[in-house]
Amino acid sequence: MREWLELPPEVQSSGYLTGSGLVEVLGLLRLTSQSTLVELGCGRGGYGMAAARASGAGLMGIDFSDAALTEARHRAALLHVDDVVEFRLGDLTSTGLPANSADAVLCIDAFHFAEPHSAAAAELGRLLRPGGRLVLTSWEPAEPGDPVLPERLRYLDLSHELSTAGLVDIDLELRPDWSAAERALWEAAVRLDPAGDPAIADLVDEAHGLLAVASSLRRVLVT
Repeated sequence: MREWLELPPEVQSSGYLTGSGLVEVLGLLRLTSQSTLVELGCGRGGYGMAAARASGAGLMGIDFSDAALTEARHRAALLHVDDVVEFRLGDLTSTGLPANSADAVLCIDAFHFAEPHSAAAAELGRLLRPGGRLVLTSWEPAEPGDPVLPERLRYLDLSHELSTAGLVDIDLELRPDWSAAERALWEAAVRLDPAGDPAIADLVDEAHGLLAVASSLRRVLVT
């Protein structure tokens, strides 16, 4: 994953954001050492910790997987950022964090897993302080309702969900360069021999599934 996405050696991916995409996202967050960043669906915390290390901001990572958060805490100690980061169990629709507690919210390739999407959008808006900033990466259907796509992506309309939740100044950009990098990764993954490794086997299966729907999706960056 790190090789094909061209990620820095200290960053463990929790999505498919590339190294150059991460640099772009960090700039869009506009963090300072006084900022509080919340990352939803943080997984092992790689992207959020990169933001904390680059800016000095405080980080609160939220994920539903206790195993992923245990790894995130271990990585935070190795990277010497455990004094400015914290990780808690929660999900995209119910973080358990106070309202207006974040100067910025980051969500990398996780929003589409929320059930329902509207509740996750409302939670994003609830967390952000007035004037706060959201950076979100995801996919949307090239053609809404395309039956080849899983239900969670078939009708996803991020601009609608976020604006309905009260967020403003929404900007959505198509990122075909990210799509090209991801396709190269998936094409490499399907050629892997799992050799009994369940994690590699899962990656191969995921790559087959993603390649089957790649032409039906558009890659997006939302601020």
